[in-house]
Amino acid sequence: MDNLSKALIPADTPPERVLQFGTGVLLRGLPDYYINKANQQGKFNGSIVVVKSTEGSTDEFARQDNLYTVVVRGIQQGQPIAENTVVTAISRVLAAQTDWKEILRLAQNPDLQIIISNTTEVGIQYVEESIFQHPPQSFPAKLTAFLYEVFKNSGGSKKRGMVVIPTELITDNGLKLRDIVEKLAKYNELGRLFMKWLKYHVRFCNSLVDRIVTGRPDAERYQQLQQELGYQDNLLTMTEPYRLWAIEGDDRVKEMLSFAQADSSIIIEEDITFYRERKLRVLNGSHTLSVPLGYLMGMETVYQNNQHPVMARFIQQLMLEEIVPTVPTDTMPEAGPTAIEQFARDVLDRFRNPHIVHLLPNILTQQTSKMQARNVATIQRYYDKFGTVPQHMALGFAAYLLYMKAIRVEGNTYYGELSASGQTTTYPIRDEKADYFYQLWHTVDVHDSASVRQFVHSVCADTVLWGADLSALPDFADTVARNLSDMVTLGVEATAAKRLSASV
Repeated sequence: MDNLSKALIPADTPPERVLQFGTGVLLRGLPDYYINKANQQGKFNGSIVVVKSTEGSTDEFARQDNLYTVVVRGIQQGQPIAENTVVTAISRVLAAQTDWKEILRLAQNPDLQIIISNTTEVGIQYVEESIFQHPPQSFPAKLTAFLYEVFKNSGGSKKRGMVVIPTELITDNGLKLRDIVEKLAKYNELGRLFMKWLKYHVRFCNSLVDRIVTGRPDAERYQQLQQELGYQDNLLTMTEPYRLWAIEGDDRVKEMLSFAQADSSIIIEEDITFYRERKLRVLNGSHTLSVPLGYLMGMETVYQNNQHPVMARFIQQLMLEEIVPTVPTDTMPEAGPTAIEQFARDVLDRFRNPHIVHLLPNILTQQTSKMQARNVATIQRYYDKFGTVPQHMALGFAAYLLYMKAIRVEGNTYYGELSASGQTTTYPIRDEKADYFYQLWHTVDVHDSASVRQFVHSVCADTVLWGADLSALPDFADTVARNLSDMVTLGVEATAAKRLSASV
């Protein structure tokens, strides 16, 4: 079977207008997909130069003439979706380690005014270093070096202004990246005029991306797709139908990002707080409260979690009855309440997608920080609105505490234990608070409800951990403790079934 290439799928290469730091599947399945769509509709006419920041070869792109296929499979508003799109928007892929001079030479191109990145959350970190290395080590230093090169080549012209859109999954990613670039500019003594140009002519946009992109599926499914497509594609990118890219920007940003006209799921507004809160609370928050419960019951993927009768009911009720009503209304657009419920129903469709293999252990990393960021405010808002215990949140919180119970330590790795389907297995707890819980759990007699209650109250009262005293919320800690005691004595699934039956 032939490799995907331009000999197989002829494609023109428009002018290079976008510089992209990162080669990962999220970028291939969302921003690059959008730009390709805009090119096909005649609304952008621009290609993407991709920078591979990490070590390694770019041969996998070169062998396919930088083409790849986005395979969309799933359910949208109850209807099955199946689409295959060959993305032709990438002009070339350059390796920072070996092609740094060529990357800097791109600064001479007046058409190139958009920079996109996804270097993982760790990528947006301040590292005090020279930007004159070949190449600089950190992504922000590479970006600063490129922007300085644009400034020098243009004489600081406002016509060479840039729009920088990080897609890393951190709040205020644009503002944080700008702050780091400014610090690097001062550390490297790049001068007052560069700082002025940076301030007035380079727009760093906060952005939010939302699409599950898993890349290549397992070997069997991959072979099936190759037969369907009629060619071999080693960069094949599997994704779901749902997509959203919310970008914080004004009319100037809208004008420069003309590719946004190609798809209504690209949102450019001056404040994207609503979209960030909606995703953080409804999608991410429901994950954090449901995944430990499902995992301890023996589920391995999000799809399995949403096929299990107890878990499916738990997730739907948690989301629609407890989380959706608490999303703050002060940042909502006119159709906010309706949009939140529709988003929740879309999320449920996404969770039920059999084509996306989303492993629960991958979601379970750093559960403590996720619980604090995604759910503490939601629990508090539920009390503010209803004045009572959110029963599903309390059950999910108890499962999280049990998941954090380590039975042994090997080196720096803590291991928990779960029993499901007649088998007992161990799992690594990948959480920076693993030792904190290991020490606390060692003081607990799990067969003594008073001991369990004391443990739960201690954890809930830890304001350093949560930024709030959850034990002060009426009956919350006691409800969590009852759930946790039952999970230890009756089993996780029996406890969940019992609580859901009681809530009817």
